[in-house]
Amino acid sequence: MKYINDILPFIHPLEMMGEIPSYSINRIFINSKEVKPNSLFIAIKGTRVDGHDYIEDAIKKGAKFIVCEQIPLDVRSEVFYIRVADAQRTAGTIAAAYFDFPSEKLKVVGVTGTNGKTTIATLLYRLFRYMGEKAGLLSTVVNYVDSKMYYATHTTPDPIELQRLLSKMVEAGCTYCFMEVSSHAIVQHRIEAVNYAGAIFTNITHDHLDYHKTFEEYLKAKKKFFDNLPKTAFALINLDDKNGQVMVQNTQATVYTYALKTLADFHLKILEYHLNGTLVNIENKDVWFNLIGEFNASNMLAIYAAAVLLGKDKEEVLSDMSLLTAVDGRFENITAPGGYTAVVDYAHTPDALTKVLSTLHRLKKEDSSIITVVGAGGNRDKTKRPEMAKEAALLSDKLILTSDNPRFEKPEDIINDMKQGLNEEDMKKTLTIIDRKEAIRTALMLAQKNDIVLIAGKGHETYQEIEGVKYPFSDVQMVKELINIK
Repeated sequence: MKYINDILPFIHPLEMMGEIPSYSINRIFINSKEVKPNSLFIAIKGTRVDGHDYIEDAIKKGAKFIVCEQIPLDVRSEVFYIRVADAQRTAGTIAAAYFDFPSEKLKVVGVTGTNGKTTIATLLYRLFRYMGEKAGLLSTVVNYVDSKMYYATHTTPDPIELQRLLSKMVEAGCTYCFMEVSSHAIVQHRIEAVNYAGAIFTNITHDHLDYHKTFEEYLKAKKKFFDNLPKTAFALINLDDKNGQVMVQNTQATVYTYALKTLADFHLKILEYHLNGTLVNIENKDVWFNLIGEFNASNMLAIYAAAVLLGKDKEEVLSDMSLLTAVDGRFENITAPGGYTAVVDYAHTPDALTKVLSTLHRLKKEDSSIITVVGAGGNRDKTKRPEMAKEAALLSDKLILTSDNPRFEKPEDIINDMKQGLNEEDMKKTLTIIDRKEAIRTALMLAQKNDIVLIAGKGHETYQEIEGVKYPFSDVQMVKELINIK
């Protein structure tokens, strides 16, 4: 139970209006539609909607506390108004104070970067549970409080939901929390007032320019996460990415490095590639990982380094890491009765596609082919579309362009944008099949023994979003259905 006086010392109000209520705050909301009686509503100026326009709606639903940047002209005597300089930033602090600053009672490790966030955060969560620890997970795919699952709607939850989940982790006796930190969450202050024990940087490549506008702004957003780390935290960066050092230029945290291709604090050497795993050497020990490819070897090295930095025994870490398996929709392979392999992967950026396809080239037999099915999301970064098609064509023997989540765009328009990256030779081996099921069916029909079919872009997703409606659709289930595997 929290009273407004428990929260006011942390948010530095510019102005307050009304009599401070003697009753407690029931809940905190940033969406007026969800407001309950005696709750606190925070009016945030978003990119599309201004919460100030919904203050009256929130009051009608029973909000008794309003946090805003502009106090409305029509004030209600029964409502307590608090004016702050930045409501979006303040929301995280209010939520943290309301839930009694849960992150200070956990060791929270955030993972940021364009690719690899889900794999690293999820497998760290699984690893620590294998090691007998109670832990939580906040990810693109799903959230966990110890063993209890909560569905995820964003890569990083909104500040209220984030603090609520952290609080549940504390209540459940968790010691650790592993979470993905998106660039959107950093810029929108969703992670405000989260106390981090550590941060991991994977890489940064072309993505989200629809939101950040320029690569420099995208880079700056990621860097801000490290700029704000406390002195007590560790910052673990991938030295194989040229922007790794940029991330930690202004951090107070203790910096550690990991790499496959250069000298670093933590180093890994790949000994053998296989379609069911990878043999590597870490710290002069040969270890078998059930994950595939160079990019996953890099992810596993980050997991190893983070576990060691959190104080875990190196031998125990390596032993338990050998039990880890791929995250749903991340290089998930299915062997078909016809002797070919289908690989479902979330790769939805040019760099991710290149890494997955390069790995498949190392694994395929000399006389076999790679058939790629890929699309691009609607109402998202359009500049990456031709690049994705270009990379896919370069590294595939056959290419099928299809729908991803078209959202409110026409699939044909998205595919035409992708085709801009293809030359005349590329077009000769490219098919356009708008219906994703038919595209997958065609790829599987074209596949011969020892071929590899890559179905990229959606990975773990169990829906296809068209005109605002999410229709059931799973690439993995579709493949199994089409090749008659239960």
